[in-house]
Amino acid sequence: MADSTLSMAGAILAVCIGLAVLALAAVFALRALRRGAEPQADSEMAALARNQRDSAGRLEAMIGMLAKSQSQLQQAVNERLDAVSQRLGHSMESTKQQTVENLQKLNERLAVIDSAQKNITELATQVTSLQSVLGNKQQRGAFGQGRMEIIVQDGLPKGCYEFQYTLKNGKRPDCAVFLPDGRPLLIDAKFPLEAVTAFREGKTDEDRKQAAQRLRQDVGRHVADIAEKYLVAGETQDLALMFVPSESVYAELHDGFDDIVQKAYRSKVIIVSPSLLMLAIQVVQQIQKDARMREAADKIHAEVGHLMDDLDRLQDRVLNLQKHFGQANEDVRQILISAEKLETRGARIKEVEFGGSVEPVSNVIAAPITPKLRAGE
Repeated sequence: MADSTLSMAGAILAVCIGLAVLALAAVFALRALRRGAEPQADSEMAALARNQRDSAGRLEAMIGMLAKSQSQLQQAVNERLDAVSQRLGHSMESTKQQTVENLQKLNERLAVIDSAQKNITELATQVTSLQSVLGNKQQRGAFGQGRMEIIVQDGLPKGCYEFQYTLKNGKRPDCAVFLPDGRPLLIDAKFPLEAVTAFREGKTDEDRKQAAQRLRQDVGRHVADIAEKYLVAGETQDLALMFVPSESVYAELHDGFDDIVQKAYRSKVIIVSPSLLMLAIQVVQQIQKDARMREAADKIHAEVGHLMDDLDRLQDRVLNLQKHFGQANEDVRQILISAEKLETRGARIKEVEFGGSVEPVSNVIAAPITPKLRAGE
């Protein structure tokens, strides 16, 4: 393609040179005419005509060469265009396929992003609603009690607990878990969260110090209320549970306010998180299971005792029956002996021969029975 381009450029250059020669010849002719030299003009015109014919022949040759070069250039350009078109078609097809695949992947990722965005939006809505719940004391208390009730209901069968149980002093704890000894374990689900929030949001040391003091006062007051209301000697267990509905709040209490935890422990009030409450409920469930097993074992022991008494009575009755059978056997043996004796005496009587005259029947019947017959011998 470069050679064809050079040939075409050479042909164009030759045409330009020829045109320039013709222009020069015309200029010379005009000059000769102006000078009025006719003989010289004729010779120059003849020379100009010859030069024009030569230039025309060269121009025709150049035009032929130019046409041939143009044909070759067009053929080369067409071949190159075909090759480029083919390669461009393959490239466009491959690019189209890759673009379609990339668009499909992009659509899938956009769908995943949309789903994640929806989840994030829902989560943000839930967090906002949770913040509004935790900001209200009544709603926060209902939230904590709801979590506590779910944990208790999942861990214990019905009848082993009661919500809003009423004590003899008129107090109503959030939950009472009944233990085998009859004294309920009481759980309080309310927790003063404002002080904890203020302590977390404190920006300066002074703010955090004031919030920490407030936290100690609020929690200490709540622990004292639980110990006073829900620890009744002889009616309830010796300790009660204060439920904290957040693991992070519980961890923060243990990390930064160990004195509060120790004070609650000395007041026989145990602070528990959701996980610790689940563990406590499992322990209670095992205690109740052991109590039911002991009760069942006592019933089995009592039934075994009754069974042994029935077995002793059965043995006595079998022995009495054996004695009756022995006495009956003895009576049957005596009866058989008597029957044998009667058979023997009948044979003897049959063998008796009467001599002389026969005595009257009345005399025979009236004869006395010998003592030996009376004795049954």
